[in-house]
Amino acid sequence: MQRNIILIGFMGTGKSTIGRNLSQVLGYPVMDTDEAIEQQEGCSIPEIFATRGEAAFRDLETALLASLHKHTGYIISTGGGIVGQPENRDLLKNLGYVVWLTADAEEIYRRTSRNSNRPLLNNDDPRKTIRELLDQRTPWYQETAHLTIETDTLNFNEVTTGIVESAQYHFSCCG
Repeated sequence: MQRNIILIGFMGTGKSTIGRNLSQVLGYPVMDTDEAIEQQEGCSIPEIFATRGEAAFRDLETALLASLHKHTGYIISTGGGIVGQPENRDLLKNLGYVVWLTADAEEIYRRTSRNSNRPLLNNDDPRKTIRELLDQRTPWYQETAHLTIETDTLNFNEVTTGIVESAQYHFSCCG
């Protein structure tokens, strides 16, 4: 395999951890789009949201994805809202094998509730925000993904193995 594996999904579904596991198994470097944007901009995602707004951050995501078209052999872990822009969905599909990691809303809340670095959840009712954003984004995740894996009941090694086997099959038969 020399194509990219792209991880999409809501915050708290395990993209960063699975990305690191896949990197160890396949020897591919990990590119985390949020980390790349923070490095490029010299400030954190919450700072970008606070000073420039979500729309500016989404534009940075699109520009980053467009710049990756010549990269192969990467694990690309994305921010949860990257699928909101229609052009991003096309860019993601063209970059490689797209895996949508899912979890139910309550599990996402449990996983994210201790992390204040989630600007969209810094409000009075984060559970409601999670449900609303999941409802909004689910069709976009479905449209973009080649594979969907529910992470609620699987451990990280099971998820990683499933992705590796599915990606190997996809690249061998489908390009």
